[in-house]
Amino acid sequence: MPMRQECKYFESRTYRNGETVRKCHLDLAPDAPWRCPDDCPRFERRLADRSWTHGTLVTPPTPAEPASVADGSAAAVLDAAEDILNSIGPQVRADVEAEQARARRRGWRRFFGRGG
Repeated sequence: MPMRQECKYFESRTYRNGETVRKCHLDLAPDAPWRCPDDCPRFERRLADRSWTHGTLVTPPTPAEPASVADGSAAAVLDAAEDILNSIGPQVRADVEAEQARARRRGWRRFFGRGG
């Protein structure tokens, strides 16, 4: 089943260079942007879309589905990448918070004329 653009959790954004991002806001479509799960438990039709007809300002067509989607290898690579990002997330956050704290301390020293 292709991505359900009528689902209230479907998101699409087209950038100035023509690239379009299509995704499930709930991260329940592992094969996005090509397809949603056949029996997605969270599918809900958008209220505004129930009886509307779209004009020309609709999402551009989805590119052709690569073979790696059908055989599951694309999802496996994306899962591995997500695991890596999730594993380093807490350390990155701690580093950023420490740098922000140092910057705040330097700001107070400059304010009171102690230099830094």
